[in-house]
Amino acid sequence: MRNFAAIYGKEMRSYFSSPVAYVMGGVWLLFSGYMFRNIMLEFNRFCLTYSQNPRAGVPNINDWVVTNFFGFKFFVWMIVVPFLTMRLYAEEKKTGTIELLITSPVTTLQTLMGKFAACFTLYAAIEAVGFAHILIARAYGNLEWGPVVSAYAAVLLMGGAFVALGILASALTENQIIAGAVAFFLLITLWLIDWSASFVTSPTLSAVLSYLSILDHMRDFQRGVIDTGNVVFFLSLVAFGLFLTHTVLESRRWRQ
Repeated sequence: MRNFAAIYGKEMRSYFSSPVAYVMGGVWLLFSGYMFRNIMLEFNRFCLTYSQNPRAGVPNINDWVVTNFFGFKFFVWMIVVPFLTMRLYAEEKKTGTIELLITSPVTTLQTLMGKFAACFTLYAAIEAVGFAHILIARAYGNLEWGPVVSAYAAVLLMGGAFVALGILASALTENQIIAGAVAFFLLITLWLIDWSASFVTSPTLSAVLSYLSILDHMRDFQRGVIDTGNVVFFLSLVAFGLFLTHTVLESRRWRQ
């Protein structure tokens, strides 16, 4: 536990002693704030339409604001997370400090979990600041907290999966740009893979591709439903990403 805490503290200091945490947090909050503003203005316009024509349907703030806003956040995190993870191992390899980690008393698993926990903490901290948007939405209507809670559960589960796959990409190369590009490619593939499922003639393969789609597992969360199958899917992605990363790092240790 002491070694894990040391790695975790080192990574957290590294994030906040460089512009990475501030720039990525600022960019994410800027884009999410911009989209939240537009979604709220659209909701307000629909409310005005309803007041003049009740037949237009009762405006629901969860359907208009929460669902659309979280759908946007899911996509933006897919772009931002690779920037948070690309340096974790790629920088160690480029500077040569990876050799010190390999030969030190700290185990590969302790190092990996320390880096994962630090990156996920930063991810969750940035997301927590964005909770102010939900409080603003609450002031505009009768917000149902069930879908909000389930959507935030999806954000955290998705974040863990994104971070794990991003670390895997960083462990594969010493070039941070390549690591970021590989991570983004992995995430966008999992995001759009259900699109390919509609063109597959084999029912079995189509079902497999649909199951692997991140987007498909998000929909229930956005509707306020926390399905254990979806939770298991994201936790499996986390475990799979960390397992592959550990395997890559251990293979390097044995080559020394």
